[in-house]
Amino acid sequence: MRSRARAVLLAMILGPATAVAVAAEPVPARVRLESSGLHMEVSPRLGGRMLHLSLPGAPNLLLVGEAVDSQPDPKVSASADNIPYMGHEVWTGPQSQWWTGQALNPARRKAAAVWPPDPWLSHAPAKVLDQGDTHLVVEGAASPVSGVQLVQAFNLAHERAELAVEMRNIRKEPVSRDIWFNSRVPPQTRVYVPVAADGSGVRVRSDTDGGYDALVTRSDDGLFSLELLPPGEGLLGRRGKVFIQPEAGWIAGFNAGQAFVIHFEKQPAERIHPEQGQVELYLDWRPDPAYPSLMELEVHAPYVALDPGQSTTAREWWIVRRYDGPDRRDAQVAFLRRMLDEAGIE
Repeated sequence: MRSRARAVLLAMILGPATAVAVAAEPVPARVRLESSGLHMEVSPRLGGRMLHLSLPGAPNLLLVGEAVDSQPDPKVSASADNIPYMGHEVWTGPQSQWWTGQALNPARRKAAAVWPPDPWLSHAPAKVLDQGDTHLVVEGAASPVSGVQLVQAFNLAHERAELAVEMRNIRKEPVSRDIWFNSRVPPQTRVYVPVAADGSGVRVRSDTDGGYDALVTRSDDGLFSLELLPPGEGLLGRRGKVFIQPEAGWIAGFNAGQAFVIHFEKQPAERIHPEQGQVELYLDWRPDPAYPSLMELEVHAPYVALDPGQSTTAREWWIVRRYDGPDRRDAQVAFLRRMLDEAGIE
């Protein structure tokens, strides 16, 4: 089952690409991939985390933390804390079960801790299985916390990037998980998610403790967005999370002179764990430029039960184009409609 699932994943992501033999050597900190229309950087040393995606010569669309340089070789243990490398990584859902099925950290199991993420998935070194100018396949560490192992594949074709993930159960008993894509972007990124015109399928949680104001949302013309309005007097910023059952399988964003679409396979609500949304947006923003503000763009694959050795896969496709228009909703939405139509995304 393991080798067959991996072969399917490689064929799915690489197609006719020619592999480059990878010799046994230290795990690289960064691998640079380039096509005629995209530039990507991935860190196998940090579990297969994507650290850069942009048009050639353009600013990074992803938000990356200074820890990438200051903590390049993190220690992996069941007592490790989160390290804010940011970028794009893969978690497993639901969050409430992150630490409940393991015996290495009894305190986190007893508390049903929802933080930090699994250190083995987040920042254990990954093995490079296959590498070329426009593609990379890495095998992550087998996690004793989540009970799964991830194989991630990255492939560039002109202005499109494809990200594929295989999640395999490494335990001797069934595990239930979902594949959870998490992409950090600067908070000033204007993000659009297609939603029902009546606002159904959207749940907003504002985290107003600690001096924060509530999230400000907008849902004109069936497109949901977050607005970075100044917080109320005496408040620090805005923080919270939005859980969305989208009307179509995409998220779009505008920042740094670029527009991007994250395309994925839309799922019926019953296939998504009830604690999550297929799309989730998390914002932690303060006007203070010294504060490490961020936005997370998250996509959940179906929640599935895996027998021992069984695997499941999920994919995202990123499309990036240059955007020289004004920072106005009407102009961005008009550009987005054309971009979706040209890409054949409904």
